Amino acid sequence: MSKADNLKAFFQEDGRTVILPIDHGTAIPVHGLEKPRDVITSVKDVVDGFVVSLGVALHCKSELAGKGVCLRTDCYKPTYPGNPDNGPTRLFTCDDAQMVGAQAVMNMCYPHHSHEGQNFADCADLISESLESQTPVILESLPIGIGRADDYTVENIGFVVRLAAELGADVVKTAFPTNGTVDDFKKIVDAAMVPVVVLGGAAMGDDEALLSMVKKSIEAGASGIAVGRNVWQHEKPAAIARALRAIVHGNESVDSALKLL
Repeated sequence: MSKADNLKAFFQEDGRTVILPIDHGTAIPVHGLEKPRDVITSVKDVVDGFVVSLGVALHCKSELAGKGVCLRTDCYKPTYPGNPDNGPTRLFTCDDAQMVGAQAVMNMCYPHHSHEGQNFADCADLISESLESQTPVILESLPIGIGRADDYTVENIGFVVRLAAELGADVVKTAFPTNGTVDDFKKIVDAAMVPVVVLGGAAMGDDEALLSMVKKSIEAGASGIAVGRNVWQHEKPAAIARALRAIVHGNESVDSALKLL
């Protein structure tokens, strides 16, 4: 199949997608993901696709059937005292993705990181593979690294999104700029050349704030979301997933979406 055909596993006829990343097990403690099969089953009817590690792709194949599956191709570790920040490490290939039935791959892209040169080379190698295999590449592009909200300025997010597109990403996953407006993000999306999906980051514990961020993203022209912890660490995962879907696919207001909770 072509890349466009593979992307149809994630993007609906409206050109938008609701993706649930559950690929956190190699990076952070995963409260809420102790039983990935249960998480997948609980929201499968609501979301369009999942981002998974190779292990989850292998062990939850039947639960993932019929949904878009994106294989995480790298491993990344947030920094902590005494642990050097080497950035993401590329581990898997487009061939691995095809072996486990995934329609896409995802890799971190960390512009401004001290190891950005190796990271860019890893991303470029993955994209080069994708041209032959027709496996779409989603680059998760963030300034310096994950969980650095102070660095997610309008200028920085604008640069990293365009850089990922210039490298050849088929889709860019990024953060909504800290303190950014709808107009700010619209300029970024308009310059991206490829679809942009917005991540959720750490669990907010604030449903209205999450839904408002997603609403602003969609109003700015984002093609959907890839929200993980704010769903599977929520006390009502299926309900918050429905609320998010109502905004992304139904163009519902924040107030209307909140009523689904």
